Amino acid sequence: MKKGWQTKRIGEICDLATGGTPSRSKPEYFGGSIKWLVSGDIHEGEIRDCEGRITEAGMKNSNAKLLPVNSVMIALNGQGKTRGTVALLRVPATCNQSMVCMTPKPSSGLMPEFLYTNLHGRYEELRHMTSDDDKDRRGLNMGLIRSIEVPIAPLAEQQRIVGVLDEAFAGLATAQANAAKNLQNARALFESHLQSVFTRRGDGWVEKHLKEVCEKITDGTHQTPKYFDEGVVFLSSRNVTSGTIDWERIKYIDTKQHLEMHKRVAPRLNDILLAKNGTTGVAAIVDRDTTFDIYVSLALLRALPTIRARFLLHFINSPAAKVQFNKRLKGVGVPNLHLEEIREVRLAFPAELKEQDRVVAKLDALATETQRLAGHYEQKQAALAALKKSLLHQAFTGEL
Repeated sequence: MKKGWQTKRIGEICDLATGGTPSRSKPEYFGGSIKWLVSGDIHEGEIRDCEGRITEAGMKNSNAKLLPVNSVMIALNGQGKTRGTVALLRVPATCNQSMVCMTPKPSSGLMPEFLYTNLHGRYEELRHMTSDDDKDRRGLNMGLIRSIEVPIAPLAEQQRIVGVLDEAFAGLATAQANAAKNLQNARALFESHLQSVFTRRGDGWVEKHLKEVCEKITDGTHQTPKYFDEGVVFLSSRNVTSGTIDWERIKYIDTKQHLEMHKRVAPRLNDILLAKNGTTGVAAIVDRDTTFDIYVSLALLRALPTIRARFLLHFINSPAAKVQFNKRLKGVGVPNLHLEEIREVRLAFPAELKEQDRVVAKLDALATETQRLAGHYEQKQAALAALKKSLLHQAFTGEL
């Protein structure tokens, strides 16, 4: 720790407060003029407004209270990106019980912006205060927040560091936004080309249902298997989320279950696996000559000799197919595709295999270039994130 710096617990240097929710059975408690925050409002970095409003009566008859402006807010709950996220409160507002307000005491010599920037850079650490991984659904609580240690630099040093980081982060944010936009554009270009290919009706093209161009359209076992540390590879929809099969995050079943499942369907090289739920409508081709089994969340399509498997793959991953799949989704909560609906999807394709090969070659080349560009922009985003992390580390160890 740099000379002149101190380390204090938040409970020592901040007044902490949380809020509450007025009774939902009292409509007169809502729709007033008092801003009322929920955890989802915390993602703006600086909170200047929100959708929630309560009345004076709602505030008086609940644990909600007006919070000091320029306090630091932290979200206690949320399995997405919410838990552990912080923001600066720039307007008078109340909040519900899913947030904690941290207001530096006048005697602490701590700038709210300095506290915010420190906690913002410790997002992953804060999220993991309740568990070793992100699967634990327990939230943060007031006791945990009080125990967090933060560095305190002399006031002039705090002001300098906040100014330097604000300027640096503004530049990083612009660079990250540009990289994200370029990544989006690269993917959109490929999607646009797919759309143009599979919505045209050129000479020599025919239109048929998937059931007419596939030898087999079925799905995997409907029974939840017992998993083992090793054995036969078992795939589900989570292994087909990006257009290729993820052979890393796999599960295993024993030989007895495998033999039973293979009676229903025996996947093989160049079969197409289509996610029926989860990332619905995403497909990947089996690119390994290996033995494995699949769960009911995956449909298997095996092309007839009249159509190339890779042509079929590109169609299924095209916007033209997505429109048809989305119209056929069934169920509530987690909608899914039924086999009978998949079989009825229509596609246009060249009757001549040579023309199919030509189309596939062009699409494969464009897909490869898109992946190259995507990898470049993803690396750039990762490098910018690493630079931000490095700057934060330097700032709060007195090295900036």
